[in-house]
Amino acid sequence: MLVATVAISIDAMLPALPDIATELAPDNTNKVQLILSTFIVGMAIGTLIAGPLSDSFGRKNIIYVGASIYILSSVICLFATNLETMIIARVCQGIGAAAPRVVSQALVRDLYSGREMARISSFIMIIFAIVPAIAPLMGAGLISVFDWHAIFIIFIIFSFVSTIWTGMRVQEPLRPEMRVPFRVDAFKAAFIQILSLGIVRTAITTLIFSYGMLFICILLVQQIFDQFYGRADSFPEWFAVIAGLSASASFLNSMIVIRLGMRRLISVALQVQVIWSALMLVMYYAGIISGNFGFGIFAFWIFGLFFQAGLTLGNLTALAMEPLGHVAGTAASVISAIATFGSVILASIAGQFFDGTPLAMIISTVFLSFAGALSAHRLKRFERNM
Repeated sequence: MLVATVAISIDAMLPALPDIATELAPDNTNKVQLILSTFIVGMAIGTLIAGPLSDSFGRKNIIYVGASIYILSSVICLFATNLETMIIARVCQGIGAAAPRVVSQALVRDLYSGREMARISSFIMIIFAIVPAIAPLMGAGLISVFDWHAIFIIFIIFSFVSTIWTGMRVQEPLRPEMRVPFRVDAFKAAFIQILSLGIVRTAITTLIFSYGMLFICILLVQQIFDQFYGRADSFPEWFAVIAGLSASASFLNSMIVIRLGMRRLISVALQVQVIWSALMLVMYYAGIISGNFGFGIFAFWIFGLFFQAGLTLGNLTALAMEPLGHVAGTAASVISAIATFGSVILASIAGQFFDGTPLAMIISTVFLSFAGALSAHRLKRFERNM
């Protein structure tokens, strides 16, 4: 649930984007993408801070602080009357959501290692994939009864419940004598140490490309459903089916990662994505992906993007975290922050080329999957029973 705070904060907004654009950005509907991308930027900023602080003050204390910031920012969003206020509040909301997200990764590293850590990460990714299936339906349901403001009430309730549940069920793994006083020089030293490891640098690079594909899909998929296929009304149902089915990737990963290894699964998933996305580009120029039949092809391609994420993101994070157990909180922050910053920049740039067709998304995915496959190939040199 802690990790899912991020997913619900992004995906529940998707059905609301047309209404928000009409009310807050009628002159340039592409600006509504900022409601998603600025949240991700805020999440990256918070991610860089939350991990080191959790090493100093304990995992649960930082979760509580982050949840408080998230809830307060959600209240501001609830009463926002212009896009500028909404964007600032969404940045702050992302900063708050970063704490449960990154501290959860540190918690996993506190308790597990190696392929077992990858297996647990896969279970987390199952929830990360299931929530996007539910969130748009929930958002659409709220909008049909109330309006888009009601979505932020759900954010407040979700964060409150998950934080209380954490306080009741999760024991603090970082005892006081294990905590490291927060110092800028210590953080700088840990930062340099983290990035000095080749496997960490390569895993982060691959994460940037993998997250980039996911983010460009999230930024544009609702607009494509609406403007290119004319299926805005049925978007929540289709997105729920696609995201729900793609959760099987994380379940599959948890079953086979110990036998096959993380690097092999990452490499194969990205190579398949290169081929499938290149075929999509050919079919686009051939005029095949328009109409009802083309919509089915496009929906299956989106499913493939989410499925690929289920086979790569958890494994790449586990690979990057594996040699960094002694600075797990800081490592989780640095890895997530760099990967998130890099990927959202790529996705935001690509999103501005949206012209009402899937072309910008397809070309971006071809490029990112190819770059990711090349980067993943370099992971082989670091493989040590992973």
